[in-house]
Amino acid sequence: MSWIKDNKFMVALGGGTLVGAALLYYMGAEQITAYDQAKADFDAAQGEAARYEKTALYPKAENEAGKRKALAEYRQATESIQSAFNAYRSKDLTNVSPQDFTNSVKSANEEIVKAAAASGTKLPEAFFCGFESYKSALARGNSTGILSYELDGIKTLMLELTKSGATELKNLYRQPLIEEEGQVYNALGPDVARKMPLEITFSGKEDSMRKFLSSISKKTDQYFVIRSIAVHNQKKEAPKVSDAKFDKPAASTTPSNDLFGGGFVLPGETPATPAAENKEAAPPPTADSSRILSQVLGNEEIQVFLRLDYMQFLPAKKLP
Repeated sequence: MSWIKDNKFMVALGGGTLVGAALLYYMGAEQITAYDQAKADFDAAQGEAARYEKTALYPKAENEAGKRKALAEYRQATESIQSAFNAYRSKDLTNVSPQDFTNSVKSANEEIVKAAAASGTKLPEAFFCGFESYKSALARGNSTGILSYELDGIKTLMLELTKSGATELKNLYRQPLIEEEGQVYNALGPDVARKMPLEITFSGKEDSMRKFLSSISKKTDQYFVIRSIAVHNQKKEAPKVSDAKFDKPAASTTPSNDLFGGGFVLPGETPATPAAENKEAAPPPTADSSRILSQVLGNEEIQVFLRLDYMQFLPAKKLP
C-alpha cells in the first residue's frame, strides 16, 4: 500500500492506460462489425447492378439509340392503329330538341316497317326501333345527340336484316344509356371506344343469318362487335333418309332378248329367213335429277339470338 501511495502517478497512468485499451478494443470491434455489414451490402448492390447491366436496354449511352428507336416505332404503330379507326369516329353528336329526336325515331321506324313489308319480314307489334319508351315521352335534351347516333346504328341493323331474307324479328332490346337517366358519360383513361349493347332475336333460313352477319361486318362507317350468338334449329331431330326426295327412274321400253328366239335348225327343216336385226333403242334422255341433291340440311327455319355492341370510337389519344 505504501508503494501505491508513493507512486500515485504511476498507478493512475497504468489504470488510465488499461481503461483506454479496453475502450479502444470495444470501439474497434464495433467498427469491424459495421465494416463487415457495409461490405456485405456493397457486394449485394454490386451484384444486382451487374445483373441490370446485362439487360437488353440498360440505360447506358450505347443503348440510348436503341431505346429511342423502339419508342419511335411504338409511337408510329399506336398512331397508325388510331388513324385506322378514324372513319368510325362520330363526327357530330350535337344535341337536338327532344321533339326532333322523336320525329327522327318515327321516320326511321316508318322506313324499317316499309322495308320489312316489302321483304316479307314480320316485325313485333310494338316495334319502335328499340325506343319504345319514347312513344309517349320525350327524351332528355342532353341525351339526344348520343341517342341519335345509336338510332343510326339500329336503323342500319334493321334494314340489313330485312334485306337478308329473315322471316321474323322476334325481339330487339336496347340497353338504356346513362345519359337517359341524367348522368354524364366519362371515359376511363385507357378506353378508346364506347360500347352500346344490343340484343336481337330473329328467325329465318340459315342463309339469311349468313347474309345478315356478313353485311354488318362490311360496314365502312359503322362498327359492330358480335359478343355472342346462339342458333336453334326448328327441327330437334337429325334428318332421315326419307327427307331426301329422289327422282324415280323412267320405265325401260327396250324389248328383252329372247333366249330361245331362233338360230337353231333341226335336221330335215328348211332354214328360216333371218329376221331383221333388232336395233337397240336409244335410252330415253335422263331427266334432271337435281332433286336428288336437294338440301336436307340448312333448309330448315332457325332462330338466332345475337348479342352485339354498336361502338362509338372516342377521339384519338394524345401520346406523351
